Amino acid sequence: MKTLNILTILAITVAFTSCAQNKNEKNAPQSVISSFANKFPKAKKVEWSKENENEWEADFKMSHMEYSANFSNKGEWLETEYEIKTSDIPTNIKNILDKNFTDYGIEDVEISETAQGKSYEFEIEIGEQEYEVTIDHKGNLTKKVEEENKSDED
Repeated sequence: MKTLNILTILAITVAFTSCAQNKNEKNAPQSVISSFANKFPKAKKVEWSKENENEWEADFKMSHMEYSANFSNKGEWLETEYEIKTSDIPTNIKNILDKNFTDYGIEDVEISETAQGKSYEFEIEIGEQEYEVTIDHKGNLTKKVEEENKSDED
């Protein structure tokens, strides 16, 4: 009985904390909302969350695709990300992958746009190992990070 009471109190506490947190996250500053509306006037189903102390993120749909966009607290646009199909990867970017990796499979690919330009972010798999790879708009491989093997966690 004592365990049941503790679990009930814990569940109620978590529920109230979650509700308060979600409500707070939806209160993006007006400058952020205005900047977003100007940059993405056709956005639908916008959901706001606080990315960190200085940044807000909007998840939304536009042109039948899912996007995320980040803005500073002052409303400055920082980044937009969206997934693309592997068939939509430009040939020059695909050639860079082929040059740097052999026998790989592409798990996910998304485009990241910032004021510095567009980059392609990949999750690739070589055998049992997964990597995060970024190729910038100039065709430079700027990031290659080996992810922890998921089978080790099981």
